[in-house]
Amino acid sequence: MPGYALTLNKLSVLGTLLAAAAGLFAAPALAADVSSPVFKAPAPVVEQSPWQIRLRALAVIPEDSGSVYAIPGSGLEYSTSIVPELDITYYFTKNWAAELILGVTPHDINGKGTIGSLNKIAEVWALPPTLTLQYHFTDFGAFKPYVGAGINYTFFYDQKAYSADSIDVKDTFGWALQAGFDYMFDEHWGFNVDVKKLFLEPDFNVTVDGDTLSGKANLNPWLVGVGVTYRF
Repeated sequence: MPGYALTLNKLSVLGTLLAAAAGLFAAPALAADVSSPVFKAPAPVVEQSPWQIRLRALAVIPEDSGSVYAIPGSGLEYSTSIVPELDITYYFTKNWAAELILGVTPHDINGKGTIGSLNKIAEVWALPPTLTLQYHFTDFGAFKPYVGAGINYTFFYDQKAYSADSIDVKDTFGWALQAGFDYMFDEHWGFNVDVKKLFLEPDFNVTVDGDTLSGKANLNPWLVGVGVTYRF
C-alpha cells in the first residue's frame, strides 16, 4: 500500500529530525554540566603560630621609699631608667598566653631625710626577669587588650658604693600585675603599649664609716613600655 509506506517514511524523517534537534539542545546542557564542578573543597585553614615577640623602649620608675633601720628619719630615693626590653610570648589558646620579659636596668641609690647628706650612696644594676600569665581579649578587631599577673625575681649585680664604703642589695622575689594592648596592622606586625607594676622590696646591707647597717629598699617600680609586636 503506497500511501501507508509514504506515511511511514514521513514519520521516520520526522523522528530523525526530532532526535537531531534534541541532540542539539542536550549537548550544551551536557557540556555545562561537565564544565561546572559539583563540589569545591574549602581552602585549608592556616593556624597562626603560638609564638610572639615584642621589642619595647621601657621606663623603669621606682618609688622613692625605704630606710636604714638604725637611723631614724632616714629615707632613700632611686633614679628612673629607660632601657630597651625584649619579651617573648607563647599562646596556649587564642585567649591565654604566658609572657617572659628580659632586660637590665641601672639605678642610683640616693640618701634622703636624715641621711640626705650622703647624696649618691651607690649604683646598682638590676636584672628583673618577670613571668606573667595573660588573658587576651579578642572581640575588638585589630585592637587587642590584655591583662596579666605573675612573678618576678630580681638579681642585683655590679653594685658600686659611692658615699658608702660598700653596698649589698639582696636578690629577691616579687609579684607583678600587668595591663596593655596590641594594635595589629596585619597578622604579623603591631604596635604595643604595656604597663606593669612590680611589688619589689629587697633588703640590703650598707657599710658607712666602718659601720655595717641594714635596711629595706621599697622599690615597687612601674614598668611602662612602648614598642613593636611581631607574631610569627
